[in-house]
Amino acid sequence: MIMGNILNVFTDEVYPAEITIKSGIITCVKKIEGHFDGIIIPGLIDAHIHIESSMLTPSFFAKSVVTNGTTAVVADPHEIANVWGLEGINFMLNDSKKVPLRLFFSAPSCVPATEFETSGAVMGSDEIDILMEKEEIVALGEMMNFPGVINGDPQVMAKIASAKRHKKPIDGHAPLLSAGELCSYISSGISTDHECSSLEEALEKKELGMKIMIREGSSAKNLEDLISVGGDFLVSDDKHPQDLLEGHMDYIIKKAIKLGMDPVKAIKMVTINPAKHYSLNMGAISPGRAADFILIDNLTDFNVKKVFIGGELVAENKSALFDASHHDQHNSIALEKLEPSDFRIHASGNEAIVRVINVSDGQIISSESEARIQIINRDLVSDTSLDVLKISVIERHGKSTALKNKEVFDDKEVLNNKKNRLKNLPNLCTAFVKGFGIKEGAFASSVAHDSHNVIVIGTNNQYMSQAVNTLIENKGGLVAISKNGEKSLKLPIAGLMVDDDAEIVSSKLRELHNLAMEMGCSLESPFMTMSFLALLVIPQLKISDKGLFDVSKFEFVDVIKKIIN
Repeated sequence: MIMGNILNVFTDEVYPAEITIKSGIITCVKKIEGHFDGIIIPGLIDAHIHIESSMLTPSFFAKSVVTNGTTAVVADPHEIANVWGLEGINFMLNDSKKVPLRLFFSAPSCVPATEFETSGAVMGSDEIDILMEKEEIVALGEMMNFPGVINGDPQVMAKIASAKRHKKPIDGHAPLLSAGELCSYISSGISTDHECSSLEEALEKKELGMKIMIREGSSAKNLEDLISVGGDFLVSDDKHPQDLLEGHMDYIIKKAIKLGMDPVKAIKMVTINPAKHYSLNMGAISPGRAADFILIDNLTDFNVKKVFIGGELVAENKSALFDASHHDQHNSIALEKLEPSDFRIHASGNEAIVRVINVSDGQIISSESEARIQIINRDLVSDTSLDVLKISVIERHGKSTALKNKEVFDDKEVLNNKKNRLKNLPNLCTAFVKGFGIKEGAFASSVAHDSHNVIVIGTNNQYMSQAVNTLIENKGGLVAISKNGEKSLKLPIAGLMVDDDAEIVSSKLRELHNLAMEMGCSLESPFMTMSFLALLVIPQLKISDKGLFDVSKFEFVDVIKKIIN
């Protein structure tokens, strides 16, 4: 039995009550008289997150977020699914069972996200059917292939049909989709969207019946722009470990309150609303529901004091009262070391007009511009004075071998040597990016949404090869290298995660960010921003191991627009 002031999310009232619990389930809630410190509210639910983006395994992720009042999440494991398929999803399910946090999952709908990239696994409708039978799977994960939905692609529609047969909701992903195409997308049965970046976009989707997830993550921060839309859920989507140390859903609630949102409305967006949508037996302090609730100081400051899951105290004063699990690891980086010449963009002439990917801080949507770049020794080079740097994506799953970049060699001997070297090497595409600001050095990562090939940005070919080769030695992770030194964060589990505490991972990531700043980068989360440049379902210009990609046209485009002799 627990007594205290409770928040009733059905009536929006706060009053003293006695909560009776049996076998982890609330059996009765009775109003009582008395004076109590703090307020007991339902445990917080993150309705949309990719745990892999925390770089922590599910159990270590749980150890971090439960202390902040999170008692359940709905996670889409499509990051690890793109590396290891069903094996990767089963890893997430098994590890999640070792901690008290209630981890629910959606079945990844797009593995790979498109046919224009090389993933480590492919999941069709048969695999979705297998997953839909599991009780931990509560939805079909975000349907990123919106062209496939609009055009009635048979495989896409079969996955949607599977979710409908199992009476599970279908999550959406439709950035900037509008008018007739949006109507077609929604009419397929897709009910949510977390990709709105403007008030106008969110209002159009809301008017058509979509449930709006207002996202406030480490890379994409949309809360301030969308707070007046009256959304249905507050979600994180992607959170880096250093941000988790500042808070999880409690942090988002605090920010929403500071921006003027009614505290009770904010709480309902992370409790009863997601519980209803995903048919979760929680989200309210009421009979028959799981005894998952938290004690906060008040509805203004929202400081979490105690956390209960199944009626058991699992965290108190920001300390978890349980341990996480460690795992055996096997290398998922099927790459041989690269040479500087592998990053050449071969061209004849003196200069070239090239397409450039533009990035903005706090957004995963990119834009396209062009730049006039020098050709030195038949290689297009980065220009730090214009902040135009080379960016490459290298297939790391061992699924491809080919000569890339449509290279044209004048010297047949050079061509033959190049072909001999590349006959056992993977797909590799090199293009240009603007917005990172680094003056000297390179970043590399095996986290590159969603196929998670290796991505690297650098001021020259030598630095790019050094960064990638260090990453290969580390069996995955993040690397920054410059004349000031080298920093790494090893992520040996699928090249995405490590079984370690958030504080340790965050410390190593902070060292990487500090080196990035020394290199001239002003982005708040440069590695997360870089990781989304390989996501071909987010506008506008992106890159995969197969080529430079125009999302609006949904086709490859040439890096070079014009050669200037």
